[in-house]
Amino acid sequence: RRVNMRYVEFRELIQNELQNNPKGSTWAELKKSLKLSYNNPCPTWVKNMEREIGLVRLKGNGRALVWNLNQNPINSNRVKL
Repeated sequence: RRVNMRYVEFRELIQNELQNNPKGSTWAELKKSLKLSYNNPCPTWVKNMEREIGLVRLKGNGRALVWNLNQNPINSNRVKL
């Protein structure tokens, strides 16, 4: 299990996993495949990844959200309107 991970490491793991799985993954699937020790993802990290790598989370089956990468991520230097 991966513990005490820095944000950059977490982001790169998630990004690589989602790039290799174009259909996306739920948090439970990501947690299992990447051997993450977190019960839930840090909301601040998720928001940062939405902005930096184009992370999107869409409703899947039941209560699950499917994580995927947007084809056109927002540039982190771009001003939000």
